[in-house]
Amino acid sequence: MSVLVTDQGFGPVPQTAAVLPADIANHQGAVDLVNSDDPEALTPYLDDLTLIRVAFPAFNDGRAFTIARRLRMAGYKGALHAVGPVIADQYAMARRVGFDAVEIPDDLAARQPESQWLSRADWREHDYLSRLKA
Repeated sequence: MSVLVTDQGFGPVPQTAAVLPADIANHQGAVDLVNSDDPEALTPYLDDLTLIRVAFPAFNDGRAFTIARRLRMAGYKGALHAVGPVIADQYAMARRVGFDAVEIPDDLAARQPESQWLSRADWREHDYLSRLKA
């Protein structure tokens, strides 16, 4: 199981049937990407997709941040979820690059409770530039 983290806190992960990019012609509005996939392959389908989930294999592998940014720059407007062991300290960055939510494993949610994520929910202000200007 996993937990969906948004700016409002923890919630259930919606059940959606996602396909891998190799099967994009059969998508039902949702696609799962791994951190080594090329988001350009989705460009013809961006208007049809309602959810793209990008896997983080480890908290220290940031390639999914780049994928999210590239998808948003390509014009993707649907829901974009980071999936995997993203840590609370990375939440503000995940939101800034375009992720709408983070799906974390239950064991990570137990180690980093909702309060740690909510303390970063004001991600527009939670950055070094804001602290420098203060």
